[in-house]
Amino acid sequence: MFPFLTDLDDWLDSIFTSNPKISDIFNNCERFSHIDKHKLAKGLLFAFALYMTFGAFAQLICNVVGYVYPAIESLEALETPGNEDDRKWLTYWVVFAAFSVIEFYSDKIFHVFPVYFLAKLIFLVWAFWPSPNNGSIQIYNKFIRPFYLKKRSPGKFCCSLSV
Repeated sequence: MFPFLTDLDDWLDSIFTSNPKISDIFNNCERFSHIDKHKLAKGLLFAFALYMTFGAFAQLICNVVGYVYPAIESLEALETPGNEDDRKWLTYWVVFAAFSVIEFYSDKIFHVFPVYFLAKLIFLVWAFWPSPNNGSIQIYNKFIRPFYLKKRSPGKFCCSLSV
């Protein structure tokens, strides 16, 4: 009926197969409740989306997801040999900083919309998702890097950021 639900089932299957602990938890819940684990997972996602829309600590959850997890992964990247993971997390932090500046100026407008924190959480997860072409890499390559290269002054400490 809804094509995105099939995609969601495929995504849930990939999570269940790649994470045995999560699969065990949902299998036990399925045995106990006699409700399909896919339906249970969708119900949890829906409840979480409702909480992120109307819950009291939605902003705190966004901050934890946007700061704490990437900070831990950045520390891990610093301790690994090579610099590919360092570049990935530096790119995330540049995009996060740009997003924070934009968010500061549009803060009053965005907080009027009830799904703001849910949308922000989805954006942050998309920005650091562990894939070769995640959101932060796409935003950096399409917007930030061209702007920076156009405005930078070689040999100077800082670039001219006047618009």
